[in-house]
Amino acid sequence: MIEVKNLQKVFERTNENNVEEKFLALDNINFKAKSNEIIGILGPNGAGKTTLLRIIAGIMKPSKGTININNLTYQTAEIKIKKGIAFLSGNTKLYKNISAYELLKMCGEFYNVPKEKLKNRIEKIVKVLNMQTFLNNRIGNLSTGQAQKVNIARCLVADPKIYILDEATNGLDIISSQIILNFIKAEKKRHKCILYSTHYMEEAENICDRVILINKGKIIASGSPKDIKLQTKTSNLRDAFFSLLGGVDNE
Repeated sequence: MIEVKNLQKVFERTNENNVEEKFLALDNINFKAKSNEIIGILGPNGAGKTTLLRIIAGIMKPSKGTININNLTYQTAEIKIKKGIAFLSGNTKLYKNISAYELLKMCGEFYNVPKEKLKNRIEKIVKVLNMQTFLNNRIGNLSTGQAQKVNIARCLVADPKIYILDEATNGLDIISSQIILNFIKAEKKRHKCILYSTHYMEEAENICDRVILINKGKIIASGSPKDIKLQTKTSNLRDAFFSLLGGVDNE
């Protein structure tokens, strides 16, 4: 469903000597993701995870390489591809002066979801994410966790084929986080393709079929959590990641 080939992203920055220089945010990234699969994108801050997800979502263009989604490319079918993707970014801003319900209705109408289907879809999402108590409250008055639930809910309204989720449980308590994780696993069973970026290695180990470990723009390991633990002779993904880095000091 998603094929990433030889992906590279070059940025420019000013170094400590106040000189402009180029650096590779992503360096020759290759992987495939299919339906009925959750792929974890893991790595430290600055590893390139968010840049990778933004390119796959069509928000940012690569310097080199290609993104193929359902045998389509952004160069020839950008709108069609984006209609089938839900993208959640950690810095997405929501309208503060409307209610959560109004936002979900607006998003559904934007994607031309039929009226009755939209009504049923919103009811299902609200129930699953336990949003009943604040559904009609202004978004500006919601807690961080409640706002994050609304942010996730607006991604789900159009019932996309592909989810690209960047730090989906950020700001949520342990119960709310588990609700989100359970929902993601349920969507996988509906044959959705899910890319899931998180700092929480335990989360990834819990829900991901495969994980891609990235550091300094490069893939340093990929495979099932079990395979990576066997490869590094560790008992959890956190220790496996540090083993692949050569220890904390080498990060």
